[in-house]
Amino acid sequence: MSSRAAGRVRYAVVGTGARAEMFVRALVLDHADTTELVAFADINQARMDAHNRWLGELGHRRVPTYPASDFTAMLDSERVDVVLVTSVDVTHDEYVVAALRAGRQVVTEKPMTVDAARCRRILDTVTETGGRVTVAFNYRYNPLHEQVRRLLADGAVGEIGSVHFEWLLDVRHGADYFRRWHRDKATSGGLMVHKASHHFDLVNWWLAATPVEVYAAGRLFFYGADGRRHGYARDYERAYGSPAAADDPFALRLDAHPRLRELYLDAEAEDGYQRDRNVFAPGVSIEDDMAVLARYSTGATMTYHLTAYAPWEGYRVMVNGSRGRLELDVAENDFVDRGTAGAVKGAALHGTESPPEGGSATLTLRPFWAPPRQIPVQGRSRHGHGGADARMTGVLLGGQPDPLDRAATADDGALALLTGLAANRSFETGQPVRVADLLTPR
Repeated sequence: MSSRAAGRVRYAVVGTGARAEMFVRALVLDHADTTELVAFADINQARMDAHNRWLGELGHRRVPTYPASDFTAMLDSERVDVVLVTSVDVTHDEYVVAALRAGRQVVTEKPMTVDAARCRRILDTVTETGGRVTVAFNYRYNPLHEQVRRLLADGAVGEIGSVHFEWLLDVRHGADYFRRWHRDKATSGGLMVHKASHHFDLVNWWLAATPVEVYAAGRLFFYGADGRRHGYARDYERAYGSPAAADDPFALRLDAHPRLRELYLDAEAEDGYQRDRNVFAPGVSIEDDMAVLARYSTGATMTYHLTAYAPWEGYRVMVNGSRGRLELDVAENDFVDRGTAGAVKGAALHGTESPPEGGSATLTLRPFWAPPRQIPVQGRSRHGHGGADARMTGVLLGGQPDPLDRAATADDGALALLTGLAANRSFETGQPVRVADLLTPR
């Protein structure tokens, strides 16, 4: 990204929830020689104040704060070059479009947005303005996933016929989507959009292909009001101040997490947002058990399953080809310790602390007519999405080389999103959905 004459590229962050912290730290610590954090924008002043206090802990000056309604004015007042969008998913398009029309570049958290109309609006604005949107698909930067990309591109399994991809969210991490705003499909698009867009983007990137048709089935099986039949539910609406939540392994204790308390509990008076809802309370409109069958432009197919209530966390990817099979097997944590079940997300690939449980990763190539070969796993970390966060910010914010073309464009963001949207529509209709039809005016 080109810098201004003064030297450093000027960044503003819109949306100051927990996810913004990773970008803020990267700007002020890792890439301070080339970047400058100049402003925050949000609907909640208390959250912006919390981030400014944390900046002081990092030895950085406080930056100006703006109500979200003054976002466009902020761009000019603070001479912003690049906007980092880390707000609630349904609002991404609002800030992306406004920034593009103001001549700024954009880096947005995934998913790029949550529905086809908003996607079309972003793509049209990119075309109209000639601007650039980069989607922060950090899983592309995981060293394991880079190994898979290289192996497949080098023909390790020959021509690819099919992919099987299973992702398991454990009852700590998976539960967290059902405590917060993600539980409402209107704001998050559901897990097919918010979470699985990571995985659909990986498959698009690994196969160098685009999705053509999707058939899917999904339901809310474990969480939500109907999930009470499994016997885990306690009778409360939100955990804070609720005696019934005291021994609930599914409850998030905001007052036990200083950063979350400051970001959410202490900020509730401004917007009423409750971060610690009961995962078995009414109002959940997303699925927790989803199966997808997708066909790609190369003719390859993918079977995909996402489970959000598993006893362990990890994923399995099997790629079948004309010369053999590649298998990736990752356990982020092999069980959930009940004593830490109420922690946020838990697995270190989503945070800065290692989980107390064990993990492992194996990569196996199984060629025809030869014994299987274990491929040494390179550079795996148990921090920051397997080391991906630091690698991603190095490319997106630090200008580091990107020989694997990992920086995802707006088109990449749309293709990952559209796979999830096609799955959602198939949930509703019970019919296969052509991906291209989703962006066609109805």
